[in-house]
This record gives sequence, structure tokens and C-alpha cells, in this order.
Amino acid sequence: MTAPEPATGPPVALYVHVPFCVSICPYCDFVVVAGSAARGPHNRIPAFVDAVVTELGLRADALDVGLGRDRPPLRSLYLGGGTPSLLPAASLGRIIDTTRARFGLAPDAEVTVEANPGPDERGEAVALRDAGVTRLSIGAQSLDARELQRLGRRHVPGDVGAAVASGRAARIGSISLDLLYDIPGGTLTSWARTLDAALALEPDHLSLYALTLDDPAAEGLTGPSGDHLPTSRGARRWRERARAAQDDDRAAEMYELADRRLGEAGYDWYELSNWARPGHRSVHNLAYWLREPWEAVGPGAHAFDGVSRRWNAARLEGYVAALSPVAGRSAQLPPGGLEVIDASTAASELAILGLRTARGISGVDAARPPVRDVLPWALDAGLLEAAGDRYSLTLRGRLLSNELFARLV
Repeated sequence: MTAPEPATGPPVALYVHVPFCVSICPYCDFVVVAGSAARGPHNRIPAFVDAVVTELGLRADALDVGLGRDRPPLRSLYLGGGTPSLLPAASLGRIIDTTRARFGLAPDAEVTVEANPGPDERGEAVALRDAGVTRLSIGAQSLDARELQRLGRRHVPGDVGAAVASGRAARIGSISLDLLYDIPGGTLTSWARTLDAALALEPDHLSLYALTLDDPAAEGLTGPSGDHLPTSRGARRWRERARAAQDDDRAAEMYELADRRLGEAGYDWYELSNWARPGHRSVHNLAYWLREPWEAVGPGAHAFDGVSRRWNAARLEGYVAALSPVAGRSAQLPPGGLEVIDASTAASELAILGLRTARGISGVDAARPPVRDVLPWALDAGLLEAAGDRYSLTLRGRLLSNELFARLV
């Protein structure tokens, strides 16, 4: 059988990368700048917002030419980072309004802003709501004070509850918490306490991620057109110590405990790292997992049109400089890169992304390579199960998903 046709068409979602943080956590691989660039009299936030608005216009112009102006409005807008909640509400509103004017936003569109829980970082929830935010994603990471200190986080456990309460009081419709497990020094007991404390706050959605400690420079991602920034020497040393304190078996126990506790509390598992109450699945992230087209702006941001993946270079100054008109030169799209996805890679992506979700993949997709070639092994190993005409991961399959996915590449 031939590989499925790529899903081409207008974007259904838009990602805006906001690179500012008050400080940089040693495990963080996102495109982030801190210090005077984020705060103080010479911060780069106003210049960045101007550049983002300009890029939104240029990307929309390109879509107007290629697809016409009557394309469907976006289902989702996601402002991630970094710490987007550091932006003044008026700046967030300007980005949201520009998106609505140039791309369109469906009446029920999901508009997410990531926020840190600290009182000087989470922003004013009412102002966020008035700017158009419908979903708040709070980077709690842990509700254990010692673990937060080890991770270099600036907030304390009580700040997470205050951030959730603020969002509820402002009538923001959906609130999500991000948590990390397999933290150096963490135990199954401390993880259970974090889960209990998080569930007591009654969020609508939880994202649970095993702490991963990669080296972007070793992967060749930090060059002039790369989508990552170099890792500091101090962060590399921290990661070396942290890796030595991690344990795969303990991480698996933590995942199993979370899956059980969240299920008992009424949260449905719908993607490898995500659980939600009914009606609160992430519309934006589902677009990624369904391999639908999305647009993206900001330093380091990735976009996908169904046949190619495009990214902006990570360096803030180069990003702002390209999008700032100067004498004799109009604003230009920022530097970056482009990768055309061949049929084999597209088939692997379709299989892996589909299997990440509780919905799994259809029997038709399972009969195509690469799944066809590993299906007997995965069923025999108890990693996949069949239900009707669909195949999905078992709990064992979720725990060993990396081994399965490596065979699908």
C-alpha cells in the first residue's frame, strides 16, 4: 500500500513563542532569554511584540496569496514560552487582536497563555481574560518545596494554588497544570504528595512529563539558523548530576501511580502525557497529534503545512532585526530553516503521533508500513491492543513507547 496523502490546507492553529523568563531553569531547553532582556528599563519586550505583530502580518499575507482570504478561522491560538504571562495584558491583547484580524479566530476558539505561578510572574487573570484568554496553562512542575528548589524554580507550592484560584475567580474557562516527574531527589512518596496536592486544586487538565535532559548543541540545533540556544556550562553540569540521580524503573512507577490516581479522580487519559476532564482536552495540542497544519511565529517557533516543517532561528536579536524596517529596507521574515517531509517520514509521523493518543490508529493505517512491519512484535509484547478496527497503546505500551516508536522510524 502507498503512504497516506499529507493533510494539506490552511492552518487550524497558531503558536506564538514568547521567549522571556525572569530566570532560566537549568533543565530548560526552550528558547528563553532572561535578565535585563525580560525586565528593567531596557527590556526587549516592546521590540519583540512589534516584531511578532509584523511577522503575523507577513505570514498572513503569504497565506492570502497561496490559499486566499476566505480560509476558515483558527480553532486555537497558543502563546507559549518562556513566560508569556510576563507580557503586559495590553501586549497580549494586541497579539490576540492581530491574530483575529489577519487569521480569524472561531467564536469558540481556544486561546491559551502559559503562566508561571509566582505572584510577580503569573500576570493579572482578569486582564488576561479581558484580552481574550480562555485557557491558562500553569507551569507548576512540582508541589514539593525541596523539588522546586532543586529545579531552580522561583515559586513555592502555595503560589500554584493562588494562581489556580486567581484564574477561577477571573472565570477563565479552562485551567491546566504542568508537572514533572523523575526529578533528582524525588521519590514515589513525594510524587504521590504532589499528585494529591494538584488534584486538590481541581484543575481541568494535567500534563505530566518525565524530566528530560538533552544537549541541543550535541544534536546540532544551536547554530545561526538553529531552533535552540546554547546551554550554559552551569546548566550542563547540573544536567550531568541530575541524570545520575534519575531512574527509569522509578519513573515508570510514578507514571503508573499518576495514571491510576488521575483516572480515579475523573481525568481521562487521552495522550501519552495528558489527562483531562470531559470537554477540556487541549484543542491546540490535538492539532499537533492529528498532524493538522499549524502556523507559528516567534524565535525558535515551528510551523507545519502538511508537507513541510518550517522554523525560525532561535536568537532574539536576529529575529527582531529582520522584522524591524530600517531606512531603505522593509521588514523581512526572520532567518530559519525548512524541511520537506518525504513519504516515508510522513508515514512514520502519522503512526507515532496517532499511537501517542488514546484513540490510536485505524486498521487501515496499521496495515501500512511502518506499522505493518512491527505490529506482530508489538502485539506479542503487550505494547498494543486491538479494539474493533483500531490499535492503541496498552499501559505497558505507554511505558515502553520509546522502544516501539524507535522501530517505527
